[in-house]
Order: sequence, then structure tokens, then C-alpha cells
Amino acid sequence: MQVTAPSDQPMPAGAPRVIPAATVVIFRKPRLGTAPELLMLQRSREMRFAGGAAVFPGGRVDPADRELARRLLPREPEEIAAARIAGIRETLEESGLMIATRAPVSVTDAKAARRMLLEIGELAPVLDRFGWELVPEHLTFYAHWCPLWENAFDTRFFITDIGTGEVDVMVDETENTHLFWTSAAGALEMAERGEISVIFPTRRNLERLAQYASFADALADVATHPVSRVHSFTEQRGDSEWIAIPDGHGYPVLGQPKATAQRG
Repeated sequence: MQVTAPSDQPMPAGAPRVIPAATVVIFRKPRLGTAPELLMLQRSREMRFAGGAAVFPGGRVDPADRELARRLLPREPEEIAAARIAGIRETLEESGLMIATRAPVSVTDAKAARRMLLEIGELAPVLDRFGWELVPEHLTFYAHWCPLWENAFDTRFFITDIGTGEVDVMVDETENTHLFWTSAAGALEMAERGEISVIFPTRRNLERLAQYASFADALADVATHPVSRVHSFTEQRGDSEWIAIPDGHGYPVLGQPKATAQRG
């Protein structure tokens, strides 16, 4: 299926109906070694999407995210602006980490804010209650993935850097069972040893992220590869069926045998 739609727009009419979503790759300075560490969560096995897999924080875009995005980012295309808000909200909900605020947030306030968010499900009242000003632009638009099937997640990936990483994080046990920091290369090694599983888009993004020695390297890569939707496809290679992605998006590995790929 041929689908053409800019990344700042929803999927066009006639394309599969998809679910807008956001993912945030959170960098911090490493405790050991030199490669940046990334925040990852292990999904509960009971979850419909990516059950049991290690993923970055994120989830679907809610109507309240769109409302807040229109208020805070009126000049940015709504699809991207709402995804930024959803990524911030989901990160707080899933990990207890409040990102993209003008002023630092204390661990005590972040914990209280998370409790409030879990009760009401919307970020705007939380911001009002704690007097926080968001800076959504602290999330850099990094990648955009959307499988071409009904009810797939149309996911915009963002990257952000929290610097020293002197923060407390805590897993949301309703959707996730474990939370950890690791380098991209470390996550790939864990997957090879069978300690974690990663779905096809996460693996491709970890391979891309493993190329960076710093957050500045990631930003330079974004500047070199303007974001557009990545649509995976299947193709026959010899005796094997492969899942692959087009070249030109910045990914060093473009596919793997379908038999070895976890698709969520």
C-alpha cells in the first residue's frame, strides 16, 4: 500500500485507521562508562501491545492532550504538539519522572503529581495545581513509525536529555513491571542474552541510538535526517520472509527475518 502523509499531519483518508501515540527516549549522563543511558520500562505480559517487551515511556494521545497542546503550542501542527504533551504525560504516569518543565521539579512534588495524574487522567490540572510551566520544545522530534494496518499505533518519537539524571523513578505497576536505565548498546546486549525482549521498532531505534556518544550526536543526526513516517514492509529474501524499512531515515539496520522479529 502506498501512503503519503507528512509527519505533521494525520494519516490520510483511505489509509488504515491508526491510533496516534507518542514515545519519549530520555537520555541521562552515564553512571558507568561513556555512552548515554536511556530510560526503559518492561511491559506487563498481560498488555495487548508489546506485552513483556522493554520499551521507552509512552502511550496513545488523548483528547485532553490535544486540548492542552492547542493552548500551549498554538503555532505548531496539532499532531506533533499533542504528541509532545502525551509523551510528557505518559512519562510522568509510567515512571514518576516529570520532564520538560521550566524549573526543576522535586522528587516529592513529582510523586504527588503522579498520584494526582493517575486519579484524574489529565495533565493540565496537574500543571495548574503545582504551578509548573511546560517547555514542550525540550522534546526534539526524532522519528515517526506507523505500520500500515488497522488500529496500529501511529507513533511519534521524541528525545530529551535530563543531564545528570539524579532523579527517582518508579514503575507504574498497572502497565509495567520493571524500570531501568541502560545504554542503547547495553539494551541490545540484554536482548541478545534473552534478558529482555524488544519489538521490531524498538530494536531498530536502539541500533540507531547506539551510534551516539552524546545527546549532541543525536541532535546532529536529527538535523541530517528530517523526520518522515517509517512504514515497515515484508519482502522475500531467499528462503526467508523479512520485515524491512526503507533506507534514508537514519537507521543502520534496515530489517530482520520475520521469524525472529517481535512486532507487538
